[in-house]
Amino acid sequence: MLSNIRFVIALTAVAPVLWGTTYITSTTFLVPGHPLLTATVRALPAGLVLLAIGRRMPRGSWWWRSAVLGGLNIAGFFAFLFIAADRLPGGVAAVVGGIQPLLVAVLASLLLSERLTGKVVAAGIGGVVGVALIVLRSAGGLDAIGIAAAILGAVSMALGVVLTKKWSSDLPPLVVTAWQLIAGGVILAALTAAFEPLPSEAFTLTNVAGYAYLTLIGTALAYVLWFRGIAQLPTRIPAFLGLLSPVVALAIGGLVAHESLTLTQAGGVALVFLSVLAVIATGTSSARTSAATRSRR
Repeated sequence: MLSNIRFVIALTAVAPVLWGTTYITSTTFLVPGHPLLTATVRALPAGLVLLAIGRRMPRGSWWWRSAVLGGLNIAGFFAFLFIAADRLPGGVAAVVGGIQPLLVAVLASLLLSERLTGKVVAAGIGGVVGVALIVLRSAGGLDAIGIAAAILGAVSMALGVVLTKKWSSDLPPLVVTAWQLIAGGVILAALTAAFEPLPSEAFTLTNVAGYAYLTLIGTALAYVLWFRGIAQLPTRIPAFLGLLSPVVALAIGGLVAHESLTLTQAGGVALVFLSVLAVIATGTSSARTSAATRSRR
């Protein structure tokens, strides 16, 4: 039982590891200055690929549920994330987004009856501080719209994660992921058509390779593993695993720039890992208790 939980946790952790490669992929391989187009290309083709594999269309309430979840987890989160990243100084958007695991834990306690403990709250606070130490840089004044977008992005994803857990227990994660990506991709495509001009130059082979990686690996594969983890684990565990994304981005950036960690960044990495491990420990402890209870029956 516990070995299976650890395996699911390890697979789920692959998702934020892959998301940690998004920044270097976007800045190195993609067309700059087109964030909504990038978000659309991430979501819609990935959803269509997964739908072709799963071969299952929504039925009944899943038409509107897919639209809601796609709007929260994909379209709303991506759009708010890009607005925040564009209007806030380096790292601030990531720090504000770091409140998402704590939001997930609170919402899960309200909507899913998952237990909210002091250890989880402390881990959530530690995670925000850890991300701040990793990414935050000195900067000028903060933009109110940017802060609001970052908060709304965290709330959108947190609510989407909890509702995904609440609604999709009887469906394969691949199918649920496909529907969400398609719904979110359609919304993003409409936003792109309305608010963002298309690139003036044709894509290069480098651009195509970058978009292919982001679509197939960084989105399709990552989100299947992510939603699979949400379906099989206490919701707080995947949420806290998401804190690994800035750690991976920092490591990749350091390798590319040949820079070593500062003492502050090293402290932030350690704090993030401690926060994640603390929450994982609560999940495995609950599983051990449940298994012991069943064995006595």
